[in-house]
Amino acid sequence: MSLYRELENHVHEQLSRRNFLSKTSLGLGAAAMASLLSADNSLAKKVGEKGAEAAGLPIGHPHFAPKAKRVIYLFQSGAPSQLELFDYKPKLEEMWGKDLPESVRKGQRLTGMTAGQSSFPLAASKYKFERHGDNDMMISELMPYTSGIVNDVTFIRSMFTEAINHDPAVTFFQTGSQQGGRPSWGSWVSYGLGSDNQNMPSFVVLLSKGRGGDQPLYAKLWSNGFLPSIHQGVVFRSGPDPVFYLNNPEGIDRTSRRRMLNSLAKLQQGQFEKLLDPEINYRMAQYEMAYRMQTAVPETMDISKEPDYIFDMYGEDSRKPGTFAANCVLARKLIEKDVKFVQLYHQGWDQHGNLPNDIKTMAKSVDQASAALVNDLKQRGLLDETLVVWGGEFGRGAYSQGKLTRDNYGRDHHPRSFTIWMAGAGVKKGFVYGQTDDFGYNIIKDPVHVHDFQATVMHLMGIDHEQLVFKHQGRRYRLTDVHGKVVKPILA
Repeated sequence: MSLYRELENHVHEQLSRRNFLSKTSLGLGAAAMASLLSADNSLAKKVGEKGAEAAGLPIGHPHFAPKAKRVIYLFQSGAPSQLELFDYKPKLEEMWGKDLPESVRKGQRLTGMTAGQSSFPLAASKYKFERHGDNDMMISELMPYTSGIVNDVTFIRSMFTEAINHDPAVTFFQTGSQQGGRPSWGSWVSYGLGSDNQNMPSFVVLLSKGRGGDQPLYAKLWSNGFLPSIHQGVVFRSGPDPVFYLNNPEGIDRTSRRRMLNSLAKLQQGQFEKLLDPEINYRMAQYEMAYRMQTAVPETMDISKEPDYIFDMYGEDSRKPGTFAANCVLARKLIEKDVKFVQLYHQGWDQHGNLPNDIKTMAKSVDQASAALVNDLKQRGLLDETLVVWGGEFGRGAYSQGKLTRDNYGRDHHPRSFTIWMAGAGVKKGFVYGQTDDFGYNIIKDPVHVHDFQATVMHLMGIDHEQLVFKHQGRRYRLTDVHGKVVKPILA
């Protein structure tokens, strides 16, 4: 291809919507078709297994018919101990206080917090496990409400990751890389599937804390990275201003804001025609979205009109803005507004010491609301098209960090095995996948890597994780990098 042809193609690719409409004779017809395809994802269902590319559909549509239209990801930041919650290990009680056998540890990497310990005394959970559901799943007494939804849940007890410390581990789950700078998971979904509601962002982030003193969270976790900025996550906060700088300044009414945006669009258009920088148009798209959100967001964020039975279902905390329970109610309202990816981060699970008391506090802060969200979606007929995910960045080790007593012990980071659960669209009900050894230390059956998990969720949303790519600095990137396979046995 000649240099002239390459330049010509580049210019055509960068033409803005305004140029397209004004400078091409068939612009209106083509734009109308694109609008129809973007606004009505039911057309994408007709693609079936042939894939979007075969049907000529642009980015903004699934590669094949999706099972899940939306995802609510209840991320438990700090890494909850699977041994206290979901992975019952009576062997730890039998060997209470004895040293973890070297044949089990196998010289695996430890953090600096326990690498210097002279011994690794095994610690069984202080809390009892009981059988629940049609398949007699063993669930901790700390999670009584979650125990009531196990017939709707798939538990993956064989998750593993490569990161051993919080920041790289959370970043790995959310962006597919331990280093910052990559697009977040929700941004990839926004880029791949577009939006079903032009008045709301397709990727929303909610934050809460179960207790103080936990690991911090950073904006890189919901960043668009090298994707267009319109795909970055938008943080919604409790209070009168749920989105920073969304409301008009004092003295500026909605009509004045509209005139300002119209004038700004003309200036930006001239700038774009000079520079051909697509980010100029993306920036204007964000301004327009903010304008529309001024009406849509306050209505969505107002939970005061929810009936009493909803607050009773989610728990008393759901009446308190900014709590995990209140955010779960908001998550349900957001997916009712067709937000595609809702990311809840709940901080407080980092328990290196005083674990029995602290994990009881944390479990209480999430158990009722997590189960209520699943039941609420189910009663509204939304669970069949919504995927709910619950889990942290890694697990906790079988031995005690520091001094061990029956009432007080801690657990260090453990990336080699941990548990998450999923419920809703496209996953089996009342199902357990994967198995760890008698110590909950190593996976002995059906390991699931972080990239496998990412590939599976993307598959449920109708995305082939190997096909959703973005070229940046000469390389084609994707969420799962060059790894990942769909975990087909958990699919319904």
